Amino acid sequence: MANSPTWVALSTISPKLVIPKATRNSALTEHKNATEKPKELENPKELEKPKELQKCPDPSPILVGPLRVEFSDPVSLDLVRQQNPRLGAGGRYRPDNCVALQKVALIIPFRHREDHLKFWLYYLHPILQRQQLDYGVYVINQSGEDTFNRAKLLNVGYAEALKDYDYDCFVFSDVDLIPMDDRNTYRCYGQPRHLSVSMDKFGFRLPYLQYFGGVSSLSKEQFLKINGFPNNYWGWGGEDDDIYNRLSYKGMSISRPSSDIGRCRMIRHNRDAKNEENPQRFNRIAHTRDTMSRDGISSLKYTVVKVEKAPLYTMITVDVGKPETQHASPAKLYESPGSARFGHVRNLTRISSGGPKLLEERDACWDTRFLT
Repeated sequence: MANSPTWVALSTISPKLVIPKATRNSALTEHKNATEKPKELENPKELEKPKELQKCPDPSPILVGPLRVEFSDPVSLDLVRQQNPRLGAGGRYRPDNCVALQKVALIIPFRHREDHLKFWLYYLHPILQRQQLDYGVYVINQSGEDTFNRAKLLNVGYAEALKDYDYDCFVFSDVDLIPMDDRNTYRCYGQPRHLSVSMDKFGFRLPYLQYFGGVSSLSKEQFLKINGFPNNYWGWGGEDDDIYNRLSYKGMSISRPSSDIGRCRMIRHNRDAKNEENPQRFNRIAHTRDTMSRDGISSLKYTVVKVEKAPLYTMITVDVGKPETQHASPAKLYESPGSARFGHVRNLTRISSGGPKLLEERDACWDTRFLT
């Protein structure tokens, strides 16, 4: 016959309760162990923090090179969202297996180009992710129907993006330009970078050596060194040449990818309403040195109308004002053949001669009436 358990009376409790001695000893042991210093783990590495990610390699090992870019079939935002599931709100992305070398804000000046924006997002998001960038997309939408001001919108994009994140690189891109090679990395370099080197509309050639339009990148330091971009170029043309002058006057030079890697396609379109040629552009370009210190990011004024954090981009609608009423004759403004700017146009004539009709569309910021 098995031995009966030993019971211990707790005389201090009324009515009397008894608990098995074995159970009491077990409880005392557990209490004692709870007050003791825990034994060290056999493997101390189990307490270590996860290893920090390494910097992403340069160049990215997942680039594919030349791309086929077509605009014949329309794309939808739903399709772009489905193909880019790792995007964060506002079109934000960062690689999860390495630390991006730069934090890049992509700034797009915008108005009434919804179809073009869909193509841009469709092609660029996969490219930027393969380039392993920590990036965000900012579409700066000019409100109202007054004259368009591309450069001022770019300044707004710079200022607004920095409210979101500590970006150190800014890529300024027209909404209708798509790179044809993902090795053309949308980041910043030791010198300001012109990324849209070989455009199909120019026969895959530079229209002139000083051309800085289309797509370009500047680091935060480079941007501030030139006081950003001019705010007083209303309408089409001239602002990119003013930017080139600013860079030159501050001792910087333009870097570019090779012509084969820097190829890009433009979505064909007619010129937008309220984006007529700016009759002031030649005069303003000629005075960049005098105006750049007081006209730029330091003098920027605008009003934010709306901010939308969409799945694929951040759209910031802004009121940038409208131009003062001015009357000027381009011919009169440009009558001095001794000016530095006149020499620039002479050079443009020589560079452009013999090639395709680069200036026929007058989209290189020059009026062919003044090329002699």
